[in-house]
Amino acid sequence: MNMKSSAPNTPGKRVLLLLPAYNEAAYLPELCRELKANCPGVDVVAVDDGSSDATSAVARENGLKVLRHPFNLGDGAARHTGYIYAMRKGYDFVVQLDADGQHDPADIAALLRPVLDGEADLTIGSRFLKNADYRPTAAKRVGMALFNALASLLTGLRITDSTSGFRAANRKVIEFYSLPEFYPTSYPDADLIILSHAAGLRIREVPVSMRHSRKPLPLHHGMAAFYYVFKMFLSISVTLLRAKPARPEEK
Repeated sequence: MNMKSSAPNTPGKRVLLLLPAYNEAAYLPELCRELKANCPGVDVVAVDDGSSDATSAVARENGLKVLRHPFNLGDGAARHTGYIYAMRKGYDFVVQLDADGQHDPADIAALLRPVLDGEADLTIGSRFLKNADYRPTAAKRVGMALFNALASLLTGLRITDSTSGFRAANRKVIEFYSLPEFYPTSYPDADLIILSHAAGLRIREVPVSMRHSRKPLPLHHGMAAFYYVFKMFLSISVTLLRAKPARPEEK
């Protein structure tokens, strides 16, 4: 793996950048330019979750490997497909980031560092550990505070950004996330923190910058935001009712 500036050196190790994508054709070119500037030579896979626009074509034009669902299955399913691909292709590490440009590729090196150093199995990029200008809507802010409190309570960790999709994972996590019986398909962010902790995986938050998405997100506004909060709580409740997942085997 080769990254610019203070990026970690990983001789003999393979890193995959995973982009779950749904109708992201307008945002992919700029993101791909940033990825090439910050992570030259690193493999990137876009999982097109049944987009109705030219997401797959644009991703291919920019040199990405593309996996495509025949129809929209949800963000969790797109991530799951990506982790299965990483597991089957023998990648050692995965960095997952949104395809709309919300996550800054310049933070990838810092996000990976604790995982590469063996200090964590999973890192979560937190927008609230930096002096950032990120200001969520009121409804989203309330929902995030509730999910953070719940994830912190159930894991015993201080979780400040449970809904962040900017994450880095080692091989142990890749194999765990490839299991079909434990991966949440609808709202996987807070759920996966809880499941990962229950499986004995070591989790750490890392300060990152986060930009507001340029893509319209109706779930972040008005009654739709409160519906999202309700669905998230329902999803977490189902997660808690599941049998405790088996701990990934030590390598």
